[in-house]
Amino acid sequence: MVKLTSTAVEQIKRVQTLENKAGFALRVSVSGGGCSGLSYNLDFVPEGSEKDKVFEQDGVKVVVDNKSYLYLNGLELDYSGGLNGKGFVFQNPNAKKSCGCGNSFSA
Repeated sequence: MVKLTSTAVEQIKRVQTLENKAGFALRVSVSGGGCSGLSYNLDFVPEGSEKDKVFEQDGVKVVVDNKSYLYLNGLELDYSGGLNGKGFVFQNPNAKKSCGCGNSFSA
């Protein structure tokens, strides 16, 4: 399962509105790269595929492909705003090591 904090839900809805993507799903995925080996990716898609894992929380639909789900099961996505905020923050119980920026990890 992929969980969203209430702050992340608010920010996702805000960005959906700004980018004219209301009603789109948030695709969370993993790709090779970054300073720790794997990088997190966020994108809006009209809908997921039939092979995706689908989660919905407070009106936000999240889709994750099966390969990424191996690394993202249990992930909590948060948002940290303000002057020193980091943006979206990934709290991943599968990450054995994360880089300083928090956007890449190794499992």
